[in-house]
Amino acid sequence: MVIRARATVGEGPVFDRRSGGLCWVDIDNGLLFENDLTTGEQIVSSMPTLLGAAAPRLNNRGFAVAVEGGFGLFVDGELQLVDPVLPESYRRMNDAKCDSQGRLWAGSTHKEFVPGVGALHRWDGRAESTVMASGFSLPNGLGWNADDTVMYLADSMTHQLLKADYRCGEEDLGEFTQLCEVSPGLPDGLAVDMDGCVWLAVWGGYAVHRYDSTGRLIGRVPMPVEKPSSCAFADDGTLYITSASAGLSEADLLQQPLAGSVFALSTTTRGVPVHAFAG
Repeated sequence: MVIRARATVGEGPVFDRRSGGLCWVDIDNGLLFENDLTTGEQIVSSMPTLLGAAAPRLNNRGFAVAVEGGFGLFVDGELQLVDPVLPESYRRMNDAKCDSQGRLWAGSTHKEFVPGVGALHRWDGRAESTVMASGFSLPNGLGWNADDTVMYLADSMTHQLLKADYRCGEEDLGEFTQLCEVSPGLPDGLAVDMDGCVWLAVWGGYAVHRYDSTGRLIGRVPMPVEKPSSCAFADDGTLYITSASAGLSEADLLQQPLAGSVFALSTTTRGVPVHAFAG
């Protein structure tokens, strides 16, 4: 365990190349955490909205954020909603990640996870984002392989890890098809390694799974918490794993005192670099 916390829904771990620190969020409480893993110092910022994910900006201060109402910028403690693409109160943004061109991709969902309402959006910092795919329940866990030819996406409520052909710099995206089914538990956040494998946090599964490019389960790492939620690689190959305490009873929390904390796992691989927001 690296960072002891009691996040309701810890999510979206990403390394900030500007500082070298680990950033992550607590979705339900609108909190952004910036952790210096060397000194143990932590900066916590609060936003007046649900916060799906935050991406460090490449050449500017602050973060690009996927929030309840859409996409925005969080700079010097102030949130500016730039693209209010989700005006309906029953929808929200969920997980998000930047591609190799620095564009932020995020999944949106119905708050009750109604099938078919979820969509995959792409935002480059302008006033309007683009819907790249639709028809999901809870789009989650985005990532790309090292060659930038495959995009991965978890649709949590359907227990599916999906993949699509991806052409960096082009406007089209291939159709998402099932790479594998994940059960028991729900597929949540993910990270892709340089060996072409996907590391997947399994919500409700007490584990992180590793799948090869064909969808074959080749590794399972047991976790001391029921709800691992997402993961991200540091440069040295350490995998940092967020978790959640949402929905756990007091008895559950006595059995899982680290629920909502961030964990570290030493691996023998390296992660595909996750890029900063270029907008």
